[in-house]
Amino acid sequence: MKSDTGQKKREQMEFQDEYAETLRDYAMGGGEAVLGRAYELGRRAIAEPKSLLELVSLHHKVLKELFQNSVDRGSPGQLVQISCDFLSECVSPYEMAQRGFQDAVKALRQLNETLEEEIKRIAYSVHDEAGQLLVAVHLALANLALELPPGRKEQVREIEGLLNEVEKHLRRYSHELRPTILDDLGWIPAIRFLAEGISKRANLPIHIEAKFSGRLPGTVETTLYRVVQEALTNAVKHAKAKNVWIRAWLKDRVLHCAIRDDGAGFDAQAAQAATGRKGLGLIAMRERLSAIGGTLWIESSQRSGTELSIRLPMEDDHVN
Repeated sequence: MKSDTGQKKREQMEFQDEYAETLRDYAMGGGEAVLGRAYELGRRAIAEPKSLLELVSLHHKVLKELFQNSVDRGSPGQLVQISCDFLSECVSPYEMAQRGFQDAVKALRQLNETLEEEIKRIAYSVHDEAGQLLVAVHLALANLALELPPGRKEQVREIEGLLNEVEKHLRRYSHELRPTILDDLGWIPAIRFLAEGISKRANLPIHIEAKFSGRLPGTVETTLYRVVQEALTNAVKHAKAKNVWIRAWLKDRVLHCAIRDDGAGFDAQAAQAATGRKGLGLIAMRERLSAIGGTLWIESSQRSGTELSIRLPMEDDHVN
């Protein structure tokens, strides 16, 4: 641990020294070739990684040393202008990375919307088209039963009972794939509906406290629903929880939603770094929220339960 800390400090000092040397070279008339080195320093800063504030703070420190040592050949104003040009070149990789991130978020949002449309289509097929086929089967069995002896009719009734069970399960799968209540009434009623079904099937008490009213844009409501759905799935399959609590509230124009269970807990850092199902689920939740400007915090440890905290700043057009 001490070795890693020492290595990190050495790397920081090396970067700082190279930054100072490169800025001095440019201030002494280094020209475009030195600016190319500034750009590479910016790329290194992102890879290490260093925040933009850290880089600006370092620049300010080096510039202050330049003034104190009177390295510049021109006026102080000229040195300031030279240092601004140098810093602009150094932070340009950050700007390019930000644009790439925005493009990635836009693509992710479009992908999520496409997936939701496909889910809608599948839910419709399961509910309506499969339902119509089952009705046709029921009618065919009824017609067949008219021509059968009493003993055979009892077998037909047993088959109809099984078909009724199939229809019930298909209806439930359809609603959980894409509940119509999500579009009609919003994400809070949809979560209550989802929690009721999971609670009955898994014999798991799910307590919901929602101090939030009003509708949100469809994409936002769908994302919140999917994240809570994944959290409940994890609580049932992995946590072996005895209770789950879901809270939603609005404070200082930030929507908060917390999902907490009293289950086994896990190593959150290791799970998010893993490539298994749980790791991918947590990553997908983060990416969904990131696409709408939200964030996800996870607190968990072995045998102490898990809490997922969602934070979503409210834009002017969010609350209807």
